[in-house]
Amino acid sequence: MRTTITLSDDVAAEVERLRRERGMGPSEAVNSLARRGMATSDPPPSPYEHHSTKLGLKVDVRNIGEVLDLLDESP
Repeated sequence: MRTTITLSDDVAAEVERLRRERGMGPSEAVNSLARRGMATSDPPPSPYEHHSTKLGLKVDVRNIGEVLDLLDESP
């Protein structure tokens, strides 16, 4: 497959380094880097786990007016 791509400066530098070190052509170097990237897999993100802590507050939040009054009274 033939296509045109734009490489970031750091990627282009790595392609050039590979070309010089291993005597590769640009396509071969890009393919080598792509294969290396595909071979390394990042571990899956750990599932989110919520931890709650008792704060010792007892406020009935079903009555928002009462909650606002309590907040107004707080120092």
